[in-house]
Amino acid sequence: MSEIINPQNKQTFPEWKGWEKNLFRFFFIFLLIQIVPLDWKFYHKLFSINWLHLHFHDLFELTKYQPQFFTDDQTATWYIGSFANWAIFVLVAAIGALIWARVDSMRKEYTVLYYWLRVIVRYRLAFVLITYGFIKFFPLQMPYPSLSNLLTNYGDYFAWKIYFQTVGIAPKYESFLGFVEILAAFLLFNRRTVTFGVGLIFGFLGNVAVANGFYDIGEQVLSTFIVLMASFLFVYDIPRLYDLLVKEVPARANKFIYHFSDQAKRLRMAFRAAFILFAVVFAYKAFDNYSNDPYKIPHTPGLDKAYGYYQVKQFVLNNDTIPYSKTDPNRWQDVIFEKWSTLTIKVNRPVKVDFSSGEEVHEKDIDRNYELAGFAGRHYFYYEADTVNHTLSLQNKNKHHRSEKLQLKYDRPNDSTIVLSGINEKQDSIHVVLAKINKKYMMFEGRRKPVKI
Repeated sequence: MSEIINPQNKQTFPEWKGWEKNLFRFFFIFLLIQIVPLDWKFYHKLFSINWLHLHFHDLFELTKYQPQFFTDDQTATWYIGSFANWAIFVLVAAIGALIWARVDSMRKEYTVLYYWLRVIVRYRLAFVLITYGFIKFFPLQMPYPSLSNLLTNYGDYFAWKIYFQTVGIAPKYESFLGFVEILAAFLLFNRRTVTFGVGLIFGFLGNVAVANGFYDIGEQVLSTFIVLMASFLFVYDIPRLYDLLVKEVPARANKFIYHFSDQAKRLRMAFRAAFILFAVVFAYKAFDNYSNDPYKIPHTPGLDKAYGYYQVKQFVLNNDTIPYSKTDPNRWQDVIFEKWSTLTIKVNRPVKVDFSSGEEVHEKDIDRNYELAGFAGRHYFYYEADTVNHTLSLQNKNKHHRSEKLQLKYDRPNDSTIVLSGINEKQDSIHVVLAKINKKYMMFEGRRKPVKI
């Protein structure tokens, strides 16, 4: 589908084949259904945003929004998968393309309309890449693993949590991945560099789409749609790349030029300025959140100088001392105090797994569930510390176990010992002596020097 421009700026284009026109009609409708915000739920999100106290996640949710005929709960109940909505899109696009072909049967080509569809797809891609790029550049999407995460058995992790922990353990690498996405977004911004941007998307986000599927991360539909849009843009360059790289013959560059009116030029400049402004605002908000209050991590500081891993030296339940056991459902095995107001307990009692992604934004620490989402093995408790009366009020953070509450007094006879005593969730009296273990981790000690464990 090469375009020819004559010296008088009167553009003439060759006639398209029938299958080319039919494919274009189908993808024109299929893509616009998902790009142009026609779904009322998008506007519900848009008008519910508090623009005076804008959170970066508000903009993030808008850029990754896709129309839904079926909710996630429905697709899970009906066992028809997360791509169920695409079946509706395909059906609508197929019917629309048939009607379009009947109504517009005399049309010879859609070159100009094809140009504008590529523009829409480019900007849709750029907006979503900017947001995903900055939440990786400032490591927010996959935060550094907590101490409790590091001390959870590998088999207790869900696949997606393994992926997130693996990337999160290397913040500089995560930032580099974010930079790649941001670079790809700005390459899509200019028509002359679209091919390079699409190449980055295939190399990076193609891998992300595969990882989303195999690790069951939960963004399979969006990542696949991103790759689909990139593929749509790439198809335009395939004939020239084939001539250049395979046939090794001269390949003519794209000579199509759309002649904008003065008013259209001003509109284009305004839209580009809006895109740059969006990128700047989102970057600032993401950096501010990363610097002051990362949304996946509780913000209330933990008990002073308590951070660490503790073995349970003594456990007394209703005045009965229970020896160390990995099978007893009541006997604590070990305890971890995080840097923030989270305390985790290893005990042989089932955990009803929180299957959410932990991606939501919550103001209250007890609702910030990323640290416990996606795996079992430990019980996570949010606590409030009264440092005057030396008491801890604990509540299970897992939404399935919120009824579990403990009221404990704490004593610190020395720097490495914490003594807890009080009432557990069953109203039984407990007395627990915790001994801090100076545990070493290879990732902290280094791999290129002798290490003693």
